[in-house]
Amino acid sequence: MSTTPSAFVIELPEGSLAIHDLSLGTPASDAPVVLAVHGITANGLSWGRVADEIGRRHGPGAVRFLAPDLRGRGDSRSAPGPYGLGVHVDDLTSIATVFGSAPVLLGHSMGAFITALAAARHPDRFPATVLVDGGLAFPVPEDLDVDAALRSVIGPAMDRLSMRFADPAAYLAFWSAHPALGPVLTGPGGDAARAYIEHDLVQDPSDGQWHSTCVLEAIRADGADVMADRETHSGLRTAVSLGVRAELVWARRGLLDEPQGLYDEGRLAALELPNGVRTTEVDANHYDVILGDRGVAAVADALDRLLAG
Repeated sequence: MSTTPSAFVIELPEGSLAIHDLSLGTPASDAPVVLAVHGITANGLSWGRVADEIGRRHGPGAVRFLAPDLRGRGDSRSAPGPYGLGVHVDDLTSIATVFGSAPVLLGHSMGAFITALAAARHPDRFPATVLVDGGLAFPVPEDLDVDAALRSVIGPAMDRLSMRFADPAAYLAFWSAHPALGPVLTGPGGDAARAYIEHDLVQDPSDGQWHSTCVLEAIRADGADVMADRETHSGLRTAVSLGVRAELVWARRGLLDEPQGLYDEGRLAALELPNGVRTTEVDANHYDVILGDRGVAAVADALDRLLAG
C-alpha cells in the first residue's frame, strides 16, 4: 500500500529500484546529498522524520535527501536476487552515479552495515557515514543458524513476513501492540511511522489479503551477511583506515524497548572502535532512534557535522 510514490526509479533488466526523494523543496543541482539506507525489514520511508528535520534545519532545496527501498522491499520488491549486502552496495553506487555526487551515507540497523561496507569498498565515492544502532558486529560461531539468529534478534519483525492481514488497519493494529514501535504511532513520529508501515503492505489479488512487501529470500541472504560475513564485520574499521569520516549513534534500549540495547559502553569498548569515530548515546530504542524526538535530533546533529565537512 504505497502511500507515497517513489520519486525516482532505476530500471533493471528485471524489476526496478525505487528511490524516495524526501528532500524539503526542490534541491539545487549542487546541493549536498544524504543517501539513507534502511533496516532489514524496513523501507525508505522509515527516514521521514530525519529527512524533515534536515530540511527544517537547512531550509528548502539546501540538501537532497534520498532514501531507496532496498532490493526485495517496498517498491523495489520486484528487483531480483542474488541478494546480500554487497549487492546493496552496488545499488548504492549506481544511485550515487546517477546523481553525480559523493553523498553522506546514513544507515540504520542493517543499513549501517551496508553503509560501512560501501564506504570501505568505495571511500572516494562515499567519504562519510553515520551509523545508527548498527554496523558493528560481535564474533559468531561458524555453524550459525541464520534463521534462528534472525528470529532471536528481530523477533516479531521476522514473524510478520509470513502473516496475512485483512486490511491495512489490521496491519497497523499489529504494530500498535509492538512495545518499541507501538508508542511511536501515538507520538510526534506517528505520521512518519504510519507511512513507513503502510508502505510495507501489498495486496494479494488472489484472496484480497495484505502482506509485507519483504521478500523472505532477501531477508535471509542479507541477514546471513550481517551475522557472519567477515568483510561486512570489518567494514567500519576498513573505511576509517581509508580516511572515511564516521559517526555512530546508538540507542540505549533494544528492539522490544528492553533496557539492554544492541550496544552499551562495555560492548563498544570490547569492539575497540577505530580512532576518530564519534559516538552518541540516545535515550531511545532501536525503532524510535530514527522516529522519536531524541533520536531524530541526535542523528540530524551527526549528519550536520559530516555535511559541514
